[in-house]
Amino acid sequence: MKKFCLVLGASGAIGRAISEQLAKDGWSLYLQYNHGEEVAVELESNLSAFYPKQEFMKIQADLTDPLAAERITHSVFSLQSIVVASGQALYKLVEDTSVDEMDALWKVHVQTPIRLISLLASKLRRNEISHIIMIGSVWGEAGASGEALYATVKGALHAFVKSYAQEAAGNGILVNAVAPGLINTKMNGHLTDKEEQELIDEIPLARAGESAEVGYLVSFLLSGNANYITGQILRINGGWYI
Repeated sequence: MKKFCLVLGASGAIGRAISEQLAKDGWSLYLQYNHGEEVAVELESNLSAFYPKQEFMKIQADLTDPLAAERITHSVFSLQSIVVASGQALYKLVEDTSVDEMDALWKVHVQTPIRLISLLASKLRRNEISHIIMIGSVWGEAGASGEALYATVKGALHAFVKSYAQEAAGNGILVNAVAPGLINTKMNGHLTDKEEQELIDEIPLARAGESAEVGYLVSFLLSGNANYITGQILRINGGWYI
């Protein structure tokens, strides 16, 4: 039987890398995106060509929309896993952040994904083992000056993982977070070369991570070889934060 995973934020760098790795692992995928239609179309086309025995379906949804979770749910049928890789950055001081920006950040990172999980939990419970993976952040644990609101919502995700893992364990639903550090994506485009190098100098492995490496960790968690792991925040940061 085919196994299906819903990937939120599939058009982002990390979401795409996760999707490519999971497709390689034999998963059929629901690929949610918002603005990245061109990337999503290309991703669906490429995966369908490489893995013709699997299914790949695009789902367009703006996660700031109050009804986004319901709309995504209507497009999802069989389901064994959910990977929440959706998100948006916000580089502002707290006093410069508007209410609308706070609201959008909360909905994209926390409210809509959790609402979606609540709507899809009954489908996950049909499996002996199912998985929810949230992409958190090093800043959700360490905090970040100039990104306090971003760190706040990632910290909320981490708290949800620890709590919902206990709530859902009896139904065979394993809930974990992957918390990347500095990863080579467009999200770091605001950094100058000097600023990026200063960050790299703080990392024991002396480099930024790659999106594919995040995909490998998600792949392991969904592989069937990690079914005694739940409620954990798995750090992938080159030793930057321990």
